[in-house]
Amino acid sequence: MTHDRTPAAAYLRFVAWVVGVAALAAALGYLPTRRLGGPDAVPAMLAGCAVAVLASLVGGLPVLLGRREREPTPAERLNGMLFGLALRFGVALGLGMAVALSGSFARYPLLLWVAISYMALLAVDTRFALKGF
Repeated sequence: MTHDRTPAAAYLRFVAWVVGVAALAAALGYLPTRRLGGPDAVPAMLAGCAVAVLASLVGGLPVLLGRREREPTPAERLNGMLFGLALRFGVALGLGMAVALSGSFARYPLLLWVAISYMALLAVDTRFALKGF
């Protein structure tokens, strides 16, 4: 059986994996976050997971755009993967700091969950990048 997918179908599958892994991380962390951080920490946890999800989805765009009809050169593959990782990190850092400085959420649980979900989604992003190139 071949696994030839269109780039859009592969990206939608990536989106499903990202959302699923982030939801699993949030479900596993709900009780410890509520117990250790109180009721204000739970919305911060969800916001932190959302920041990491958005960063992953944006970081996957260079991989999506790098899927062409012709085979990319090794340098193009490496550049695409590195650009995707750099873009992902930049979005997570910028958006995480913006949300933390907004004062809408408890700062420490928010930043902790941005980091936790960022690391959890790194495996999904790496798999997508390796399959994409």
